[in-house]
Amino acid sequence: MATENRINFWRRNAKVPGRYPKDTKPKFNNLKSKKASSFHEFARSTNDAWDIDDEEDEDFLGNPAPASLQSVSTQSQQQQNQAGDTETWESHRPAPPRTEAEKLQDVQEEDTEHVNDKVVRSSSDTHLNTSSVRSPLQKQHTLPVRPIIPLVARISDQNASGAPPMTVREKSRLDKFKQLLASPNTDLEELRKHSWSGIPREVRPITWRLLSGYLPANKERRELVLKRKREEYFGFIEQYYHSRTDEHYKDTYRQIHIDIPRTNPLIPLFQQPVVQEVFERILFIWAIRHPASGYVQGINDLVTPFFVVFLSEFVKDVESFEVAALPLDTQRNIEADSFWCMSKLLDGIQDNYTFAQPGIQNKVKALEELVSRIDEDIHNHFKKYEVEYLQFAFRWMNNLLMRELPLRCTIRLWDTYQAEAEGFSHFHLYVCAAFLIEWRKEILSMVDFQGLLMLLQNLPTIHWGNEEVGLLLAEAYRLKYMFADAPSHYKR
Repeated sequence: MATENRINFWRRNAKVPGRYPKDTKPKFNNLKSKKASSFHEFARSTNDAWDIDDEEDEDFLGNPAPASLQSVSTQSQQQQNQAGDTETWESHRPAPPRTEAEKLQDVQEEDTEHVNDKVVRSSSDTHLNTSSVRSPLQKQHTLPVRPIIPLVARISDQNASGAPPMTVREKSRLDKFKQLLASPNTDLEELRKHSWSGIPREVRPITWRLLSGYLPANKERRELVLKRKREEYFGFIEQYYHSRTDEHYKDTYRQIHIDIPRTNPLIPLFQQPVVQEVFERILFIWAIRHPASGYVQGINDLVTPFFVVFLSEFVKDVESFEVAALPLDTQRNIEADSFWCMSKLLDGIQDNYTFAQPGIQNKVKALEELVSRIDEDIHNHFKKYEVEYLQFAFRWMNNLLMRELPLRCTIRLWDTYQAEAEGFSHFHLYVCAAFLIEWRKEILSMVDFQGLLMLLQNLPTIHWGNEEVGLLLAEAYRLKYMFADAPSHYKR
């Protein structure tokens, strides 16, 4: 019922961003080639991106093959072109032609992760065709060739400049972490203090489990807690997972089943059937245990950092490792730990995913108010060209910037979020503000609505690493203490 209400809300609410009144909706034949300089001019030349019917997937439960991937987004095509030759996957199902402008209007656009890998065909992608179509954006933007950075790198070699691994300073930091973790009762405040500036790869899995509240500080109790929580999770699987085909839950499972192949489609790891099945179980069990929100698109992204970090405990080259080669007990432990840590994260931001997503709407308002105080020029520039913050910042809040940053950067960012008392729910606002100001020059150089929105949804961060994220976090920290009293309605 919650899912149905949510769908009806978005379809019937004329004030939803990107929705054009049906009685005045322009036809495809009337599209104008003139460049739009304001939102109203843009809207007149743009078809409705919200009324696309996807009911053709309703009988997927009778078909054992997972749903096909959607066409790779403009952002991903641009990034693939920068990294080298690419391939994109497109589905067979008929749909009205979509312009680039239409795609930009949809605030919940299905984008893909920033990585240098090709899309690989999984064994379940039986209805997909290959295509080498390139976006117009690819011809307009190019980046200098820079070193390829691993998906999960050692803390010192994540930066884009290719710094040498494990300096003396970082070895000293690693030793400090090991000392803290080895104590009979880990000092969590001291652990947070050291984690704020990044956690060494070698100790990140155990540190994340502690900082998320999944593991106790007492060392003697950890093994017992792990054993109990892992058994509890697989008890849920045994008790509830068979109900995914029931009438009450089939819509939830259907949406999860469709979204999983879209999760980081450029990273081979996430196209493995074994990994996709893990994600389906995690998301379905979380959804039925949290009926107030259920499953919402975007939650699927939040599993990936935990899964990658816990996998890296056993594997060095995570990107292309065959997870099925791991012992079954190891696979099960990674799955259960990812579920519990994701659940702890979502406990603090669940209002982002309840009906009409009020948490996200409040945070977008808060971002608008904050930016108006931090940088009036950018704020007025958006007003001049009728750019609404919801049109680009919805995704920043819904996916915690995961669609804007490479996964390695998200992992580094989450080191700090977990070290902050309210990292995901409060500090993220200041990170978004700092992220926006980072592109000040590019934003002010754009003098039309369409160009601004395209820039904000295709920011060139593919070569970002530890160094760039560190600077972003430092600026966010500065903003937090300079504007600690604002916005007041957000801090309630």
